[in-house]
Amino acid sequence: MNLASIASISVGQHLYWRTGSFQVHGEALLSSWFVLIVLAVLSLLGNSSLKAVPEGLQNVTEFGLEFVRDIAQTQIGEEEHKEWVPFIGTIFFFVFISNWSGALLPWRVIELPNGELGAPTNDINTTAALALLTSIAYFYAGISKKGLGYFKRYVSPAPFLLPINVLEDFTKPLSLSFRLFGNILADELVVGVLLLLVPLLVPVPLMLLGLFTSAIQALVFSTLAGAYIGESLEDHH
Repeated sequence: MNLASIASISVGQHLYWRTGSFQVHGEALLSSWFVLIVLAVLSLLGNSSLKAVPEGLQNVTEFGLEFVRDIAQTQIGEEEHKEWVPFIGTIFFFVFISNWSGALLPWRVIELPNGELGAPTNDINTTAALALLTSIAYFYAGISKKGLGYFKRYVSPAPFLLPINVLEDFTKPLSLSFRLFGNILADELVVGVLLLLVPLLVPVPLMLLGLFTSAIQALVFSTLAGAYIGESLEDHH
């Protein structure tokens, strides 16, 4: 069995779209597009007619912006955080809405020819893509500031640490993707099993706990993304 055949192994049935020889995971795209549309609508409604004294949805959007700005400032630093607020904010709000959609929306009511819909972050394809985007972001941050001198960090503070430092950069996206995927999948499975075994009202506290942990997972992911970017921008002596 070669690497290509191993990479094509999947569990269960899935909806795939083909464009020539390129295969796309339809379920992940459909649920991700839904989340992006929700974010776009909320953004437009909250910022279409800005007022000096915010009210209604504008209050929510401004609070969200301040919250994300604080994350970026804390993890990246006062001087360089502003240009990374859009990236950190996109990551946070996408993961947040994705996680809450899995806890609040009956995705499985929608029937597909193959597979079933679920929260975007309940799919390893989505969390892996977010983790890879984060990796690209912190490499870009470091190289754009330091040029090729960025790679000196791999032999700092001693050359024999090169393999460990390289391995660390490979494990960052792995830990990001599997942490988010595992937590969201476990939460949905627990609530789903309890709904089958016990009356409807019993799992409600667990569902509320799931909303809380979903928000925490969005905070953790965006905070780590900011921390990795901040680390790549640091001056290593």
